[in-house]
Amino acid sequence: MNALFAAAGTEFRIALRNRWVTVAVAMMALFALVLSAAGSAATGALGADRLSVTVASLTSLAVYLVPLIALLMSFDAIAGEVERGTLPLVLTYPVARATLLAGKFAAHLGILALAVAVGYGIAAGAALVTDPGAARGLPALWRLLWSSVALGATFLGIGYAISALARRPGAAAGAVIGLWLGVIVLFDLGLLAAVVADGGGAFTTVVFPWLLLGNPADAFRLFNLAASGATAAAAGVGGAAQAIPPALALASVLGWPVLGFGLALAAFRKVTP
Repeated sequence: MNALFAAAGTEFRIALRNRWVTVAVAMMALFALVLSAAGSAATGALGADRLSVTVASLTSLAVYLVPLIALLMSFDAIAGEVERGTLPLVLTYPVARATLLAGKFAAHLGILALAVAVGYGIAAGAALVTDPGAARGLPALWRLLWSSVALGATFLGIGYAISALARRPGAAAGAVIGLWLGVIVLFDLGLLAAVVADGGGAFTTVVFPWLLLGNPADAFRLFNLAASGATAAAAGVGGAAQAIPPALALASVLGWPVLGFGLALAAFRKVTP
């Protein structure tokens, strides 16, 4: 445990020196405040409290921003040490690779959790001040907070795996950006095109829900929209959120962080100093 805490502390200080803590918190706070202000316009039309509408907007924000922050923090975690020559020195110490990776993971996840908590806290405060009934949305906000951290943990693990396999920061950076575009942006566009082409056939009714659950970002969005009282505020996946059992989405949300860390550990063990 001492080695784990030492690795986590070192990684946190590096992130603090590189301004990752400041950047992550500032990004989440800024976007959450903007969405909180913009989301108030739809409250009356939807018949939902302001915080529930804000949670629906924050869900869409988190799908794009949380994975991006996680990947940008993790792509250099191993490849950077390989290029700088510090990894061979670190590996000479009697510390297991799993402990080193867990220390990095704990530090980066703590930074991400701090950024998410600050951003969502600002949005919740704005909603509670302007709408006395907004407290009804607090359970949905709490669900969004911990599931956002789980989503970030998934992409931290995947980012570590890419960093270990690429072994060069430049290659790792290109790979994580390509992954983000593919999983977060292009995947849904491809599914939409396939659904339109299928015209309500077997793909739409059988394959499509499982593909959504297999994507950690879509599973996160479905889980939170199904639990929110303002699913109508999020166009495009509201129907899917009602059709797919929340338990399956929850299993995907909780399973992907474990799988992501497992992939990272397997890739890290193959790195030779």
